[in-house]
Amino acid sequence: MYTQLAVLAFLLANVAPSNAGLFSRSTHGFNIAAHHAHKVAIKHSAGLARDLRVAFRGVLDVQSPDSPSQNVYCVSSGGGVTVPIPNSNSSSPSATSSAAGSAPTSSGSSSVPSSPWKPIAQYEGQSFFNGWEFFTQADPTHGNVQYVDQDTANSAGLVSINSQGHAVMRVDTTPQVQTNRQSVRITTQQTFTGGLVVMDSVHMPTGCGTWPAFWTNGPNWPAGGEIDIVEGINNYTSNQATIHTNPGCSIPSSNSTILDISGTVVGGTDCSAAQTGNQGCGVRSNTDNSFGSGFNSNGGGVYAMLWDNSGISVYFFPRNAVPTDITDGAPQPSNWSTPMATWPATDCNPFEFFNTHSAIFDTTFCGDWAGSAWSSTGVPGQEVSCAQQTGFSTCEAFVQQSGASFSEAYWEVASVKIYQTS
Repeated sequence: MYTQLAVLAFLLANVAPSNAGLFSRSTHGFNIAAHHAHKVAIKHSAGLARDLRVAFRGVLDVQSPDSPSQNVYCVSSGGGVTVPIPNSNSSSPSATSSAAGSAPTSSGSSSVPSSPWKPIAQYEGQSFFNGWEFFTQADPTHGNVQYVDQDTANSAGLVSINSQGHAVMRVDTTPQVQTNRQSVRITTQQTFTGGLVVMDSVHMPTGCGTWPAFWTNGPNWPAGGEIDIVEGINNYTSNQATIHTNPGCSIPSSNSTILDISGTVVGGTDCSAAQTGNQGCGVRSNTDNSFGSGFNSNGGGVYAMLWDNSGISVYFFPRNAVPTDITDGAPQPSNWSTPMATWPATDCNPFEFFNTHSAIFDTTFCGDWAGSAWSSTGVPGQEVSCAQQTGFSTCEAFVQQSGASFSEAYWEVASVKIYQTS
């Protein structure tokens, strides 16, 4: 007991926080500094609470197991449980489901180690599409696509929940269309500033003419920032993660060793959309199972995007290497392997260049990237150009006349989970 009191005295003498630094695909206000200071204060308070629990473990162990929890939750109108987050402009809570059929889960012990990351939104099972908005405007990337509303998507069979409890998002496979081909783009109503986004997918769109992405985006693009977690085109088999920002954000080096990443920097170190022709600063995976047909043939995997005071990082875990803490719903990013991509806070303040994000799925056709690369080769998976493979001189003509070619152009998603620290 006296030892525990000594530890407590030490902790109380050391709780003053240090002065931590404040921190192209879309046309998609608050004081960011004040919000960040608030978050830092919360984190230090949480850290003190954990340390006090350690110091008084011998005392706390004897209290009644019936003591009420200190966590406050709200029950959403959809029957799920959500935690409100600061600075969110969302008016609709997330949907949750306990339906079976998600990707393989951990077979570890029933005791799951505690994680500081708590879910604020979970999308899975029969209620996966609750809490998403269907985008129906013209494609900002100038694709040959017509995004449809939810009713149209349902009646056309473009969205569904399959027998495994996975969400499926397809494109129209009508043999021929006169103009643009129908597809789906969905955006979470839940927004977040800082956090951890975990997406488990068993299949993603692939094939000539396609341009799928899973990404997050803030308001007033590019002022609110954009984080492309999964993105590629045509027959690519290596994922590219990219950020797009206002001027002033960069990465300190193009050297993967210096950045401590497993991917390769492509396109330079300036992340500004205005100064790079909307290109931003991207990192390409060095594994051929991180995108497209390579990803699909391996049973997919898990992508995670971590956004905290240290910067922004993207991780990829193939199906046979998903960490147990992820499948247990108690993520521990500090224990994960080297990220595929990182944009350190040293050269890009993550709470200055990014705020109030939503998560987004979409599949477009042709457009600024897939269309312009129609005759190109040299990227893993694209050893032969789509022009040569299909016999069509343009991406647009192929998309309009080759509906049967898009049978593999679909997302099959087990879950999307968004976490924040309390």
